[in-house]
Amino acid sequence: MEPETPNPFDEYRDTDSDPLVRIFEEYGRTDLHWFVIGLLASIVGRLLSLTPPLVLGLAIDSVFTPGGPPFGLPLVPATMMPSTTAGLVWLSVGLILGAFALGVVFSWVQGVGLSLFSNRVQHAVRTDTYAAMQRLDMAFFDDKQTGQVMSVLNNDVRNLRTFLDSTLSGAIQLVVTVVGIAVILFTLNWQLALVTLVAVPLLTVFTLRFMTTIRPLYRALRASVGALNTRLENNLSGIEVIKTSNTEMYEEARVTEASREYYDRTWDVVKLEYLYQPSMELLAGVAFAATFVVGGLWIALEEPPLFFTGDLLVGEFVTFLFMTQRFIDPLAGAGRIVNAYENARASGERIFGLSTLPVTIGDDADAVALDDVRGAIEYDGVDFAYANGVPVLHDVDFTVDPGQTVALVGPTGAGKSTAAKLLLRLYDVTDGTIRLDGTDVRDVRLDSLRSAVGYVSQEVYLFDGTVRENLTYGAFDATEVEMVAAAEAAEAQEFIERLPDGYDTRIGERGVKLSGGQRQRISLARAMLQDPAVLVLDEATSAVDTETELYIQRALARLTEGRTTMVIAHRLSTVRHADQILVLDGGRVVERGTHDELLAQNGLYATLWNIQAGALDEADADILDELARRERSAVETD
Repeated sequence: MEPETPNPFDEYRDTDSDPLVRIFEEYGRTDLHWFVIGLLASIVGRLLSLTPPLVLGLAIDSVFTPGGPPFGLPLVPATMMPSTTAGLVWLSVGLILGAFALGVVFSWVQGVGLSLFSNRVQHAVRTDTYAAMQRLDMAFFDDKQTGQVMSVLNNDVRNLRTFLDSTLSGAIQLVVTVVGIAVILFTLNWQLALVTLVAVPLLTVFTLRFMTTIRPLYRALRASVGALNTRLENNLSGIEVIKTSNTEMYEEARVTEASREYYDRTWDVVKLEYLYQPSMELLAGVAFAATFVVGGLWIALEEPPLFFTGDLLVGEFVTFLFMTQRFIDPLAGAGRIVNAYENARASGERIFGLSTLPVTIGDDADAVALDDVRGAIEYDGVDFAYANGVPVLHDVDFTVDPGQTVALVGPTGAGKSTAAKLLLRLYDVTDGTIRLDGTDVRDVRLDSLRSAVGYVSQEVYLFDGTVRENLTYGAFDATEVEMVAAAEAAEAQEFIERLPDGYDTRIGERGVKLSGGQRQRISLARAMLQDPAVLVLDEATSAVDTETELYIQRALARLTEGRTTMVIAHRLSTVRHADQILVLDGGRVVERGTHDELLAQNGLYATLWNIQAGALDEADADILDELARRERSAVETD
């Protein structure tokens, strides 16, 4: 089994003392009024829920107990109270029903307010996090953390919405309930109230200890979700390779391992929950039992038990019992609130971990836009190494005049594609300079640079949509005439017309309903519509048959006409007419010249040409041996 994929957010997740506070500060201000409405409705609704047991206790003592105290309500003058028993009964019933009815209304207001707030915050967080993800350097995506990123954009953002929508209101209701009940009980009988509320400090200490213990467990759980998503996403994307390689059992084992890790991390959390939740319920139950015993003896003996003093009325005792039950339920559910809070906190850490990942490739404050790009390219002493420090390019020098075609050829791993990607600033040079029309590409605005340089890869990516949507991608304002002209120039018009719905045919995820050659020609048409001044062709014909290559070569001839073109190719027949051919080996330019000049040198290029032409007898034996040695070394390394 392969080692667990490292979590790319761990290094950054602790930079925020409380990411949930930051969520409110950065995303909650705009829609704060909805949160306030929901919050106030939640508080009022919870206070209304305490009205029935209070009114019931007053009614028992004042209406149903002969000689009991007069019926009175806080802030209501006694002169407004009904003078008859029946009137007091109907008032009590009306107050109880009114409290229930208003409670329903405020519950609806709470739901609408908090739901609007949480969903709008969720939308803002997701879109901002996605925008931050798009700005990340290609080096981040080279680590293949797609599943981790998807986990943040989906699972973690959803956890955040759940916290803002229900968990936060639940926590507020818990506080309001405890405080409201405490005020009522202390008002009725402060001595018995102490008995009822004695469990609160113990519950608080227990809860704080639980939060400290479970926090790292939730962090590990969120990481395991991302790792599992990564494995599933990779396997679904590579299902064809899995099936054709007959590796279903191998991949099933790897998914099982990732799922087991998720199960183990989940079980770590659940075990702690199963210890905490029953303990909370037990403490709350002890508080209820203590209230019942002390209050029951107080009523039964008609005198205060133990060291208690004063009187306790039956109605007051009934109110205590009801209030204690109302007090027990939210306290017993405090564990769920803590769990949801810690889960949301871990998600918030991952969200801000992604959004605070450093971006090294961006626009300087004084970056310029390119105007009237001619297409002059200059590589001046370019060195490059990836993040792991392994050098890829060494002192690469060459120039390309506007309208010329330069080809980069060489063995696998020579650095050809990397050299081309540096021109688009998918990576930045480690040393040296790349200039476009005399301007260092690092001084050019990225949008301007990438509008001027078109890129066609051998790994064509088509989006799940129609042919039309993929053709006009990046040239969204192209007209129908321009789109059809580009398709014709790319030798794509004929097969598009044969599709069931023509340009409106859906082509499936990654264009799976099209052949490789068809996908490649759509990508060429897309490049034509974007009309870049400089064109980079990265192995554009390497994965197609001979007939399709003919179509693509004719399309390329039209596409490259009048443009500066950089071609990366293994198939040397496709670049024999280039104005300049650079032969890279080990990241260095070891040969340069035209096709005929390089053949005359009888070096690496000539050897590669003879290999592809099947003329091994004419190839340099020493170079053949070296290429074979590298191939064996690469296989052993893999």
